Amino acid sequence: MKKTLSKARILKDEDLRPEYDFTGAVRGRHYRPLDEGYTVEIKKSDGTTVVEHYTLAEGTVLLQPDVREYFPDSASVNAALRSLITLMAELPAKRKPTAKKRGA
Repeated sequence: MKKTLSKARILKDEDLRPEYDFTGAVRGRHYRPLDEGYTVEIKKSDGTTVVEHYTLAEGTVLLQPDVREYFPDSASVNAALRSLITLMAELPAKRKPTAKKRGA
């Protein structure tokens, strides 16, 4: 199945204004992972600025997009992990290799 792009998503050179120059642009330059936290500046109409710092709550787990397709909510993730824990408990314990005796 071939995906078609909508007319709005197709970007042509003549659609860009001449003052837009991306020759030195770096993709993802301002990207920061969410797990490092982030700061939001809120500029109010009275001229004041409120700065709020956000970090992830303790115990928060971030899922990659490909995993998120299969586990859309916390309940599905917890059910899958509980199944895995049960399976792990059924596996035999690994034994440490013992040293062979020489000349016995």
